[in-house]
This record gives sequence, structure tokens and C-alpha cells, in this order.
Amino acid sequence: MNAAALLTDGTVVTVRELGPDDVSALLELHRGLPIEDRYLRFFSTSPRQLEDFVERMVSPDPPRHVVLGAYREGRLLGAASYVVVRETDFAEVALVVSHAEQAHGVGTLLLEHLASLARSRGVRRFTAEVLTINGRMLRAFTDMGLVTGIVPDGEVIYIELVLEPGEAYLDATSARESRADVASLTHVLRPASIAVVGAGRSPGSVGHAVLHNLVDGNFTGDLYAVNPHAKSVAGVDCCSSVGELPEAPELAVLCVPAKAVPAVAEECGRRGVRALVVISSGVNAEELLKPVRAHGMRLVGPNCLGVSTSSPGVRMNATFADHGPLAGRIGLVTQSGGIAIGVREELRRLGLGLSNLVSTGDKLDISGNDLLMWWEQDRETAIIALYLESFGNPRKFARIARRVAASKPVLAIRAATSEAGQRAAASHTASTATSSVTRDALFRQAGVIAVDSVPELTDTVMALSWQPLPSGRSVAVLSNAGGLGVLAADACVRQGLHMATLGDETRTALAQLVPRTASVHNPVDTTAVVDEATFARCLDVIGADPAVDAVITVTVPTALGDPTGGVHDIAGKPVLAARTGQTERLAGEVPCYAEPARAAAALARLAERADWLARPREFARLGRIDLDAAKAIVAQGQGWLPPDEVVSLLTAFGLPVLGGTLATTAEHAVAAQQAYHVPVALKAVADDLLHKSEGGGVELGVTDAGGVAEAFRAFQERFGDRLRGVFVQPMAKGGRELLVGVVTDEKFGPLVVTGLGGVDTDLLDDRAAALAPLSTADADDLLHGFRTAGHVLAGADEQAVREVLLRVAELAGALPEVVELDINPLVLTDTGCVVVDARVRVAQAEHTDPFLRRLRTP
Repeated sequence: MNAAALLTDGTVVTVRELGPDDVSALLELHRGLPIEDRYLRFFSTSPRQLEDFVERMVSPDPPRHVVLGAYREGRLLGAASYVVVRETDFAEVALVVSHAEQAHGVGTLLLEHLASLARSRGVRRFTAEVLTINGRMLRAFTDMGLVTGIVPDGEVIYIELVLEPGEAYLDATSARESRADVASLTHVLRPASIAVVGAGRSPGSVGHAVLHNLVDGNFTGDLYAVNPHAKSVAGVDCCSSVGELPEAPELAVLCVPAKAVPAVAEECGRRGVRALVVISSGVNAEELLKPVRAHGMRLVGPNCLGVSTSSPGVRMNATFADHGPLAGRIGLVTQSGGIAIGVREELRRLGLGLSNLVSTGDKLDISGNDLLMWWEQDRETAIIALYLESFGNPRKFARIARRVAASKPVLAIRAATSEAGQRAAASHTASTATSSVTRDALFRQAGVIAVDSVPELTDTVMALSWQPLPSGRSVAVLSNAGGLGVLAADACVRQGLHMATLGDETRTALAQLVPRTASVHNPVDTTAVVDEATFARCLDVIGADPAVDAVITVTVPTALGDPTGGVHDIAGKPVLAARTGQTERLAGEVPCYAEPARAAAALARLAERADWLARPREFARLGRIDLDAAKAIVAQGQGWLPPDEVVSLLTAFGLPVLGGTLATTAEHAVAAQQAYHVPVALKAVADDLLHKSEGGGVELGVTDAGGVAEAFRAFQERFGDRLRGVFVQPMAKGGRELLVGVVTDEKFGPLVVTGLGGVDTDLLDDRAAALAPLSTADADDLLHGFRTAGHVLAGADEQAVREVLLRVAELAGALPEVVELDINPLVLTDTGCVVVDARVRVAQAEHTDPFLRRLRTP
């Protein structure tokens, strides 16, 4: 194990397993402790016990004895160890941290990595002993979020930790990561000094453009330039190298040729630079990361536009964009420099500005996850916009984005939505799990507002910046041009909004304001003769109707006047305007769009955010789960499990399974049928036979021994040596049929899918998908998210189906070995539901910990 990670002060350390070569560093660490700090379980005051520990280090036993150390610039800051004390899954853990490094998060970081490593090797519990006087060490254990038992015994406190990472642990880890990330990104987004390395004299060079933008933007800190062939550039004195700078700049912007970047990065690290922005493209990623990690620097890029901060206390424009950004409250991170410029310029035209712009380029280090954590804490950022072409750690992104979106809107432009990356899959579920389906499920559950273009992004940002969220989806349209009002109403319905039914009082009041030829029903047509004052009074009347949650106005100028001037804000309800021509802001803070469809789409995004904020956040606690039995089943299998093992696996998770008997002979199958005393279904179990109905592997409603024997012989003839047996099941009672499935993505984790079940599964491309784990709201989305849901669920026990979805998601999350699962059909009745048929494919799972705090390493 070798990982880079951040401490709470933003510095980078390397966490790795220690071995014989580290013994002297351990001894030096122990000797450097004050005498009172040596009363730790890790090193006793007894010289003999210390010698025993060193002996174990010289001859390590990795399965039983593991030691991790945290190094920074060659110095050991702390170490954590576990020793397995039973043959099962129980280990004693101990910790020591240099006195000078205590309170910087070294101990907690080491414990996180130790627990993750232990879980991967089958250890499920830690126990530790801490002296009662050692409050700091006690907090290191209790702050983990894993503590399940604390037992005082005189001068010693015994602590026991269960290593399963529950919500409390993940929340605590995420909070620590956020603090550390924000501290490290300060060097990037709020630096006190900057050096532009490769600041060219030619105005057409990238380095010259970056330096000029910093000068022109009145950067508040110290500014340096590095160019061995010039005395000054853009009025800034030049040094010939980073080493000759009068001080170590906090941030260095590298605009040198790609081949020179790793060497310049190494020079920056030795000089004490804390962060790099690498503009250059074509850089060798591995060679660049080596000095970045060796010297504990953070990195933006390479191959990027740069970074900017509009805060008056910084005023940093370290980009090569044409001119500086307008100051504002929108944080923008994008992998594409072109997208960054396009969004920035469109926002500038609308009078909206950026708090920060970060162009991540190849994002070798700093990514969207880092920026989300920064903006969560940044009071100058109110709205967050993302353009991500790939996800380095989508499961961590989902958790961070869900937390951030609860307080600030997060928008993302969808990219790479083609299905070219869809993998061939045998199951119905896996064929659904394209990259775009998985990404959209992540965005929806995390509360990220997904859009498909730069104009749609800026349209939504306008509405979020200037208008409140609606309390519902009922919309009124007010227009002085009837046809355009109808188009607006149609656009609202297409976007999932509802046309409000205006009350009698509202229609009576409107009738007193407009000509007789006007329409006072929604959409309201005032006719072209009303002036802006009358139009404004009509807007007030409609806005006061309790049935109306939002208003869209549509106006056109005529020879009789232009009522657009009468459009204004309504307290507590959003008002969006449409007027043919340019998108703009009207008087007050009413966003105005060039066509009604864009106004309707923006309003739908506001309603989407309001709906997500109102969703319940809780995750259900499920009983009746035998995790040990389930793990034993998947541990011994590879490929598609036999049907009897599938039944056992689903039963272990409390799923309502019909059950059955796997028969290998005709006599065995007959005996099974007679034991059930009801008509049975016979299903062939044969190699490469996944879709049994299509492959001729199902006989239904067999009522007697002769029919069973005949069906068995028919399967033998049809499948020959491929036949492994026949699964005999009692016939299930009829009901609606639902598909429930799981497919696991290497990065995104398990995706749960629902849709029309039975033989109709492939007739309609009608599925809903959500990533595990599922909240109760996520389960409801799955339940009602496909088009035929109303038909399938008619008269069904929805609570029973919801519980099945939650249990399937729990199975998928607990058993990474389950890479595909198809329940088809799940038969629904008014009193419950039952799993009639299911397939499960298992594969050896490599232990991954997507929530472990670590940075990318070479």
C-alpha cells in the first residue's frame, strides 16, 4: 500500500506499509516523544516489548501484523499497527504520532488507511487500549465514527471498533477530507504570491497572456516572472529560473514546453512552491506527478486554460483568456478551456460573473470533487457549474455533490452521452446500464441539475440567480399574443410542468382589466391592445392566485405598445419572461428568454431543484439479513450461480423468493412435483442458457408425474450435454410482472434497474435506474420512474415492492462479487410480491474503498 493524502493543514503525506528498512525511523519517532507520550499501547515503556515489536518488523507477517507509516519529505510523522490476535477477524490496533505533528490529523488519517487495509484482508474488528490521561489519543479513535464500545477499567480505556463503514464513518471521513482539501486549495485559489514560468515576450505567447492578465487584473499579491532571455515582461521583472526568485511563490503557473514541465516542477518543489497550474499540453503525466507528490504540491492541469478568482482580496486571473472574468457568485470548473470561455462570456453578457474559474484539463490531481468541497465552504460562491467529461471517483462525487447541493445549486453540462461505450451484456439489466444512464442516475440522486448545452446552463443560472424556487409545478402563462402563449403552455407540459386552473376570483378580476375579446383562462391572452400598466396589474392578479406556483410572461411589441415593461417580480413566486430576440434581464431581476420554450425549460429546472430539496433523505434500516450466509455463497461461486444457490442468496437478504428444487434426474423432478401438490414450472439449467423462455427451456403448469418426466426428457434432447439439471418450482399466482436488476460498474458501483417484467421486458425500452445505496426517495423514483409503472403497479402492494428494491440495493452494496442480478419476473399482487425467477452472476471482487482519503499517485 502506497498512497498520497492530505492532512488537515493541507500538506501532503505518503501513507505506506512499513518494513525492515523503516525500523530506525520508528525508533527515532519513539525516542522523539515526550516521556508522557510513550504511555501508548503501540510502544510500551518496557524495552523488551519495544524489542519484540522491532523483531516483528524485521520479520513481518503481513496477514497478521501490519504497520502503516505517514511520511513527509522523508520524515516519519506517525505509525499505526494492527496485530491479528485470533484466527478469525479480530485485531489489536495501536497508534503513535510525533509530538510536533499531533493535532494535524496524522493519527486519524493513519487509522482510516489501516482500517481500509484490514477490511480488505478479512479483519472486521479492532480493539485498542488507551490510558485515561491520553485524551488526544482517545479522540483519535472516537472521531473515526466506528466506535461501538468504550469500557473504562482503572487507568485504561478499552475501545472496540467495527470496521464496516456506515454513514457515521463516511460522514466523519468526508468532513475531515473537506477541511484538508480547502486548506490545500487555498494555495491555488487564494495565493499570496504567483510566479509565471515561461512568461514569453511575444504578446502572442501563452505565458505572456497569463502574465498580462494577472497584471491587468491587479493581482493583489506578489507577482514574479521567469524567463532566462528577458529582463522584464508586461512590466514585471524576470528571473532566469525558479531557483533565483527572491522568495518561494505560493503558486507557479507553468507555460513552458511540455518536455520541460517535469524538470521545472521538480525545481518548483525544491524551491518550496505549494501549488502548480500547468498550462502546457502533451505533458508526460507520470513524470509530472513524481515531483508533485514528492514535494507535496497540488496541481491544476496540465493542458488547461488556467484559474481565476474574482474576490477583491485576490483579483487573480491566471488564464490566457481574452479578458478578465466579471466578478460574481458562480463557481465554474470545466475540463474544456473552450467550454470555460463560452460559459464565462455568456454569463458576462447577462451581467453574471464568476467567483472562481478552474480549468482542470487533464486533471491529474485537482478535480471536480476538490472544487465542490471548496465551494461548499466558500461564502462568495452561491451557484456551482460543472463540465466533466469523465469521473475519477464517481461514488465519492455522488456523496459530496449530494451534501453540497443541499445548500447550493449544482449544475452540470452532460458530456459524452453516446452509447458507443455500452458493453455487451447477457442480462436485461446489464443491457440497460449504459454510461449515460449511469451518469444521469448519479446526477439525479445527488441533486445535480443536468443540462445539455451552454445556453441551457446559462438559462438555468439566470433563473437560479434572480428568482425564488416554486412551491409546486403549476404554471400560469400571461401573454399579449395568443399563439405564443399557446406555444409556452405546450412547452411547459413537455417539461413536466402543469397548467394551473385559475380561480373564479382571478378570472373575474382579469375580465375587468382586459378587452372582451381576451381570454382569461390559462394561458391568459390579454390581446395586443393592453399597455404595460394593465399588463402589470394582470400579472399581479395571476400571481395572487393560490393555484399558481409560477408565471411565464410572453410579450411582443406592436404598433400599440410593448407591455414588456410591465413584467416585474412577484413576492415568493418565480416570474420568467419570454420575448423574441435576445436573452436578457428585465427590470428588477426577471430573466427574459429569446423564446418561450427556453423559459419553460429554465422554470422546469427550478421545479426540479425544489422537488429534490423536499425529498426525504433517510436510508431505511433493514432487518432479516444473514450477511455471513450470503458471503459464503458468493465466495465459492464464479459465473452464473445455480438456481438453488440463487434462492439461498436472495433468501439471506430477506427477499420473498418462490423457491424450488434443482433436480438432476427425471425421478428427482417427479418427486419434487409431487411434494408441492400443485402444478409446477420446469426450467432447464443448461450451459449458456440465460433467457430460458426464448431458448425453449421452460414448461409451465405441469400437473402430473408423466408430464414432468416427459418435459425432463425433452430438455435432455434439446440441450444434450449442456443440461445440468431442471429447476422445479410451484406455479406462482398470477399478477403484474416487474423486472428488478443490478449491474455493477467498476467505478460507479451497483446500479439498480426496474422496468416492465416477464416476456414483455424487451418489447419496450422502459426502465428506471438508480445507484446503490438507495434512500427511500430513490426507491420511490425507481418504483414510479418508468413509463408503464402506473399499469404495472395498479392494485399492487407498493410497500412490499419498495422493500424488495431496498433489499436488492442492500445486497448489491454488501456483495461486490455480485456483478449482475436479474429478478424477472417479480410478480406483484394486492397483498405482496414474490420473486419467481432470478439469475445472479458473481465474479471475484477486488477490494476497493472509494471513500478512502487519497490523491492520485504515479
